[in-house]
Amino acid sequence: MYRLAPRRYTIRAFPLPRCVMTMRSAVLAAGLLAACTARPDAPPVTLRLADLYKPEMVEGGSTQAPASAIRPTEFRFDAPAPGKGPLAATGGWDASKGVAGLAVRDGRLAGQTTDDVAILHLERKAGLDDRDQIDALEVRARVSAGTEIAVAFSSEEKVDLVKSVARVREAPWRDKLALTPGPDLKTYAFAARTFTRPPVASEIRHILLRPTNVKGARFEIESVRLVMRREKLAQIPAGVSWQGLSEIYRETLVARSPEVIKVKVRLPPRPMLDLGIGTIEDGPVTFRVGVTRGSDKETPLLERTLSTSQRWEDAPVDLGAYAGQEVTLSLALVSDRKGALGFWGAPAIRSLGAMPRPAGPSQAAAPQGVIVIWSDTTRSDHLSVYGYERDTTPVLRRMAAEGALFKDCVSQATWTKVATPTLMTSLYPLSHGVHDFSDRIPSSAVTMAEVFHDAGYATLSLSSILFTGRFTNLHQGFEQVHEDGSLPDKESSKTARVYVDRLLPWLAAHREVPFFVFLHVSDPHDPFRPYPPYDTLWADPAKREAHEAQQKKAREAIANPLLKVFGMPNRAEMVKAGIDPEAYVAQDLGWYDGSIRGMDVEIGRLLEGLKGLGLDGKTLVVYTADHGEEFLEHGRTFHGQTTYGELNQVPLLFWGPVPKGLVVDETVETIDVMPTILELSRLPLPSGMQGQSLVPLLGAPGASRGTVQAAGGWTPRPALTEKAVTVEPMGAPPPQDTESYAIVAGGYKLIVNSKRPAGFAEFELYDHRRDRLDKTNVASAHPEVVTRLAKEIAVWRTRAESERLKPDAASTAAMSPEQLDRLRALGYVQ
Repeated sequence: MYRLAPRRYTIRAFPLPRCVMTMRSAVLAAGLLAACTARPDAPPVTLRLADLYKPEMVEGGSTQAPASAIRPTEFRFDAPAPGKGPLAATGGWDASKGVAGLAVRDGRLAGQTTDDVAILHLERKAGLDDRDQIDALEVRARVSAGTEIAVAFSSEEKVDLVKSVARVREAPWRDKLALTPGPDLKTYAFAARTFTRPPVASEIRHILLRPTNVKGARFEIESVRLVMRREKLAQIPAGVSWQGLSEIYRETLVARSPEVIKVKVRLPPRPMLDLGIGTIEDGPVTFRVGVTRGSDKETPLLERTLSTSQRWEDAPVDLGAYAGQEVTLSLALVSDRKGALGFWGAPAIRSLGAMPRPAGPSQAAAPQGVIVIWSDTTRSDHLSVYGYERDTTPVLRRMAAEGALFKDCVSQATWTKVATPTLMTSLYPLSHGVHDFSDRIPSSAVTMAEVFHDAGYATLSLSSILFTGRFTNLHQGFEQVHEDGSLPDKESSKTARVYVDRLLPWLAAHREVPFFVFLHVSDPHDPFRPYPPYDTLWADPAKREAHEAQQKKAREAIANPLLKVFGMPNRAEMVKAGIDPEAYVAQDLGWYDGSIRGMDVEIGRLLEGLKGLGLDGKTLVVYTADHGEEFLEHGRTFHGQTTYGELNQVPLLFWGPVPKGLVVDETVETIDVMPTILELSRLPLPSGMQGQSLVPLLGAPGASRGTVQAAGGWTPRPALTEKAVTVEPMGAPPPQDTESYAIVAGGYKLIVNSKRPAGFAEFELYDHRRDRLDKTNVASAHPEVVTRLAKEIAVWRTRAESERLKPDAASTAAMSPEQLDRLRALGYVQ
């Protein structure tokens, strides 16, 4: 896989850990077979066929499907529309009352907006049985005025345009592009990776198009085209890309029958081919794997026919009989129909039992596997392992007794979209650049997953919401990503049980290879009510219906569109709706705590699975959270709106090959997790990380139980949290026009509200040791502390902003077209 050049960062005010430069390059050399950490003369831990692939390896057939085999889905207006009826004259399109004069003129659908919310609508009549995924929606149009064009899809039987307009006023569509008004026709391409949830063709019964966002604008539309994945793939040669089946994505070699991909390779000791296969075809497709030594006849190793589309099937192949030999592997695709598509998912030759050589002078054994549990919306003060009166986390309490617990961990952001890139890159939000709903990390970012990927580890991501997957470019470095769209219940936030069910067999299949897993569970997130029996542990079941009725009533009083969707009223809105705030929140807290207990049980199942596989002593499990949740501590519910303690105080514990029973009181940050994990894994630390390794605080192996206050090699430093200004009201938490920064240092926490609503103080100071929920502002009593910490925030902001990652347009400017195409194929750049 192609990689961009590394970056080097230095923030003098906050010393960086003992980092070493990672060897990375803009392009992975074609002859690179070993992981970057392997001995020069040692066999590789992993050989990924996607990394070795070259177009000349493809034999037989055509590298493109016949154009006639693909039927485009396009709506044009330069020919008479088929059929009869009131919409025949407009090609089947109608419009809301905010459009005047809708008609086909000079081969274009034309009209004028009479309202700032004007919607064009088409009901599709064909293609509703197709399960292929949309790749793009292209609109060829010109508009006289406005700043954005937006689109939405619906699978409902009927669409009420009056209600659609009302919904847009409350909750503007998220899938939109910048509009360029003027006399020239422009093509506006909505790419699948930018959709919040890319639909399949069968779900697109209705297309809703908002051509502009202003009143009085004229528009002319030449065409609207749905580009499905099958059509897109027919336009490009076979090769490496990032493909999903039922929202489970893999690094993929795409081929068409009767193509054969032949890869010449020297196999490592105890080799096995780790492979997934799948197709988007409705007819049968046969996958064959063979091996050839020298001039010998090819030996078949696998033949499997898939008759069900849109799902991956694991198809591992034992290559043990050919260990250490130079062979040619052939991946052949066979079908009755020429050009039928087949996906070879994340094909990798793994050397069973092999581990990368540890980086640096230490020869201590590294853990075979690492599992990072990223617990959504989990405040530390509601976990019994942190002293909470309800026994919400008996499993985590046991893990802490067998590992290391950090009592004061500060998150760098208070909503998932921003916090997750910080965990995965060890960069502050000001430096990684993700602040708003649609932001993505640049492809130049070096993620934790990429370091493990490049060292030969099997890498897996289980993502519970779109923020932690490819929508934010956080699939970088993963061989396989389960997006939230793959979950069976789209309305539930309880994901731990489903993902542990998927993870356990994956671990069994990878029990003899190094692995890295990102397990994102969202059980504590709203909707809070957990499944039985956890829904009645601390919440009165007799109050359920009344509470849900109150939530419906509260929605009517909620002013913010996003919070209205989530049903998250503030205290004043509850009172306005005639609801007792304390009683209302008590029911939610009962469900919230029950959800945490349900998640804790699933973590226990995971630990049992590790023990059953013999991996419990070889796997490092890290449990932490992206942010907390507000329950009226400062008059609000939800998260992402402030930097108060109920939102930025998160749990952190390490379990596995670490000292047992340690309790660390030192203030640390989630930005420190990545360098800690890499150092414990004996892997090189990429230059530029802004976090500090916590290894010095963990003490030496075999250390006695007790509390660690500080340790040699650790530099105490301030902990920072950001709340940025945002512009996407239906994506980012409100208020959009506020900005605040929090710093924890010297026993105090200062919040600087640099952009704030009327009535809010610029500076808020809290006793961090005694007031973790920031209830009592002591700024007036300690003006010297306010001045000192405010200066530290200002210095840190200047330096963090100066080290912000370059956008893709700048960082890829010197790349060749081939290199850039590779990054686009993998979804790293747009």
